[in-house]
This record gives sequence, structure tokens and C-alpha cells, in this order.
Amino acid sequence: MKKVPLNDLHEKIGAKMVDFAGFYMPVRYSSDKEEHFAVRESVGVFDVSHMGEFVIKGEKALDLIQYVTSNDASKLINGKAQYSCLPNETGGIVDDLLVYKIADNHYFLVVNASNIDKDWNWISRWNKEKGFNAQMENVSDKMSLLAVQGPKALLTLQKLTKVNLSEIEYYSFNVGEIAGVNDVIISATGYTGAGGFELYVKNEDVEKIWNAVFEAGKEFNIQPIGLGARDTLRLEMGFCLYGNDIDDTTSPLEGGLGWITKFTKDFVNAENIKKQKETGVSRKLVAFEIAEKGIPRSHYAIENAQGEKIGEVTSGTMSPSLNRGIGMGYVKTEYSTLGSEIFINIRDKKYASKVEKLPFFKK
Repeated sequence: MKKVPLNDLHEKIGAKMVDFAGFYMPVRYSSDKEEHFAVRESVGVFDVSHMGEFVIKGEKALDLIQYVTSNDASKLINGKAQYSCLPNETGGIVDDLLVYKIADNHYFLVVNASNIDKDWNWISRWNKEKGFNAQMENVSDKMSLLAVQGPKALLTLQKLTKVNLSEIEYYSFNVGEIAGVNDVIISATGYTGAGGFELYVKNEDVEKIWNAVFEAGKEFNIQPIGLGARDTLRLEMGFCLYGNDIDDTTSPLEGGLGWITKFTKDFVNAENIKKQKETGVSRKLVAFEIAEKGIPRSHYAIENAQGEKIGEVTSGTMSPSLNRGIGMGYVKTEYSTLGSEIFINIRDKKYASKVEKLPFFKK
């Protein structure tokens, strides 16, 4: 199992460590609920250095990215990021990812930890087969990633940098100095819906930045946050988790990712996905809320009023903010309209639920 550079620090401050995507990762430090509210109400820091990062450069760097991703990366200007996915050849998704445009002919891709090798091999394959010959470097083992999230994240980080953080719009970034460390990618992105920034730093600088951020956030009672609260926070926003809500068998259109699937260009399996758009899909990913006390979990059956199975839960939890069971799952298309009544089978008891509009948590 791989360890992130700050592994010893996490153990020292009392993190419960678990195996996640082949990495030894902090799942919680205090309680999931406490950490969840620290991010929603103030500021918390996630060490998500298990994520993968690729640098793609060269004359045909954009051509390669355009071919392997579903979104239109030609719309990116320097300093902007984009959410996208890597479609496979059979209608599913290799991974979802972020594409950063650092400069002309210079891109930075952020992929899921469990898919680093898979994504690298996939992109490398098309780079070679299509003759793009872009320069590719896998910098995953050299980079750390800290997500400083919550309404007090900006005030915390502004103490450490001359970069005007309030000028960095959502899904934009700046490469600058923070806590005396140069060349940090300061990105107005995150997986919580609570606002804040993600800091991409070299491994050798991450401890210095971690310590500086915690010193700066003391007045806001800044907390370290584990993967447990990361899951409840992202689920309250309805953000997909690869391996649960989307995978090699789910198409972008089924998974509600039509908005990042642009047919204004050619990309892997574009023709078949376009046909799917024209003919319609037989199932869709929906969000639901349980009317009574019940906690939905991954793989629980979703049924109709007659007790017929119409789908399956992909993610579920008890929402700390709403104090209700919430989840996402695939259902037959006819049950996917807002307000549709569906039933979650929890240990052979049916819990009435409704298809809801995302996000669950409204600020």
C-alpha cells in the first residue's frame, strides 16, 4: 500500500487510517459529523495527495486532450480548469478528471487515485495510435494536494499569499507563492460545495504548507478532515464518485454528464454516444431523499410501488446537514423525472423516497 508524504503527521495527530484506492489514507480524525460541519461552517483541510496528476505538453497536446476527453478543452484559456471525463470504446467511462490549461500547449490533468495507471495507459495509447506525439509526464508521485475547504478558507489562505484570492473565480486558478513556497497551483475548485481552494504542491513543500495553513486558520478553529466527511459533503452536492456512481459500464448520458459531453468535436466513441443521445437511454442516475428514517447504502435495490426492482443505489448516506437519508442510483428512465415516487429496499423494508433536484444541500 502506498503512503502519502504526510502519513506520519496524520498518524501523530490521531487519524484513523484505512486502505483507499491502494493508499493508506486518513478516514477521520474526530468524527465524520464534526468534520462535516467544520467544512460547512468554517474551514477544514483534506490531504488528498493520493490523486493522480499528468502533465501534457507540445504542439498536439490540445488535440490529444480533445480526442480522449468528452468536454471541449478548446474553450479553456490560461488559468482556467474544466471538469471532463474519458469515454471508453464500449459506452462507459474510463474516469472523470479535471483539465487545467497552464499555458498554450501546456496542460495539467488530475485523475482519480484508483485509476492512475489505467488513465495513463489509456491516454498514452491514443497519443501513440493517433500520432499526436505529445510529451506526457506522470507527476503523481512528485505532487501533493491539499484541499482547504469551507466559508473561511479564503480568509485563512489570504494570510499566506500576495495573490488576491477573491479574484480567482470558480474553476480558475493561479500559479503563485503561498507560505513562502513558489509555483503552487492555487485552484478555486473542490469536492464539497462549501467553497475554498485546492493547493497542488511538490511533496517536499507539503508539510511546510500544511503547518502554515493550520497556523493561519487557528482563529477559525480549522480542522483536519478525513475521507468520511469528504463523502458526506460531496453526496450532499450530488457530485459523482468514480467506482460508485460512474464507471466503465455507465455512459456519460446515463450518469447525468451530458453537460460535459460536447459533440462539436471528435472524441473516443463519440459516434455511439451521439446515437445514444438521439435514441435515448434506458436508465438514468437520479438523486433521491428518503421520507422516513432510513439510511440508503450502495447496492440496495430501488423498487417501484408494485415491488418490482427498477434500479440500484450507487451512493447513500445520512445527510448531516439535512438529517435525512439521501442517495443516488440508477433507475429505469420512466422513473427518473423529478418528484417520481420510488422505494429503497433496506433490509427487506421498503422506504418511500422521491426523485429530487440536486444539490440536496442548498446554501
